[in-house]
Amino acid sequence: MEAEPDHLKEAIDLVPELLEMLPSQPAQRQELPAVPVQQHDSSQQGGEASIPSVPVEKGDSLADVIGKFFTDPWGRERRKLSDVREALQSYGLNYPKQSVAVALLRLAKAGRIRRFKAEDGEYVYTSSYPVAPQLPQAQGTLEQSN
Repeated sequence: MEAEPDHLKEAIDLVPELLEMLPSQPAQRQELPAVPVQQHDSSQQGGEASIPSVPVEKGDSLADVIGKFFTDPWGRERRKLSDVREALQSYGLNYPKQSVAVALLRLAKAGRIRRFKAEDGEYVYTSSYPVAPQLPQAQGTLEQSN
């Protein structure tokens, strides 16, 4: 259970009410049907996993988490807003569509990810690869001229 320190007492006071709602005997509990676990096959989508594998910490903002997704090999493939929301949900992070869309747009404007329209007119996002300067060659050229 999590709560802000100001609301902690209220949250604790709700525990007995929640316990009253639960069945008293295990036999009364309704068994839910088993849901098959989706296997994430690395051969999907050009050899990349369908869900990114990144460490998400408690203090990470939505933009931080999405940015981490696009640094993972998962982010090298074209990803739609729905893909990003699905990845967030796989981490237990449920954000409104509009919040995710705004975070993606801001990351794109900041140059952390790329954004462009796909053939179907929907925006897609990929990781941005900064061009690495070729310092060793440039230094070699300067040394030769000295």
